[in-house]
Amino acid sequence: MDELSLYVLDITMNSVRAGATEITIILREDGEWLWFTVVDNGCGMSAEQVKKLTDPFFTTRKTRKVGLGVPFLTMLAEMTGGYVTVKSAPEELFPETHGTTIEAKFGKNHIDFIPLGDIVETVKTLIQGAPDVDFIFRHIFPTGKVELNCAELREMLGEGIPLSEPDILLWIGQYLSEQYDEVRHAG
Repeated sequence: MDELSLYVLDITMNSVRAGATEITIILREDGEWLWFTVVDNGCGMSAEQVKKLTDPFFTTRKTRKVGLGVPFLTMLAEMTGGYVTVKSAPEELFPETHGTTIEAKFGKNHIDFIPLGDIVETVKTLIQGAPDVDFIFRHIFPTGKVELNCAELREMLGEGIPLSEPDILLWIGQYLSEQYDEVRHAG
């Protein structure tokens, strides 16, 4: 994967597969660093599973025998002077506060920094693929922020209108793009 948005997609889909009903995606940028954080209320992982996440031959998926997302993400972050951290609380031990948080930090000015890519399409793809999940998306810049909250959007639309409808996804893309334009013009 040659764009960070694809790693955001991969990690967030892991949260969906873990049964998360609410997933928060936060991107934060300043002139030197880019952080992305994915927080979910999924089933969580044991301490042993968290330790194994950096092993490319460990995966909980049944469809393939390797899990390269977190190991490659860690390598990419560290190559730019950054890091990846994973914190998880398994549902068996923490029935009220279970879930996982993954944070990655990247040096934006480093030669090995890969571009963010099309984060608007990533958010739309996540919503289309898991329309019942309450995604909260924030991209924070020194000059402003871009935000989308699926629970608030559902409330505005009313019952019976799925967020995966093509017209709704088109509107979401336009809404996010307009916010990005405003942030760019504010800088």
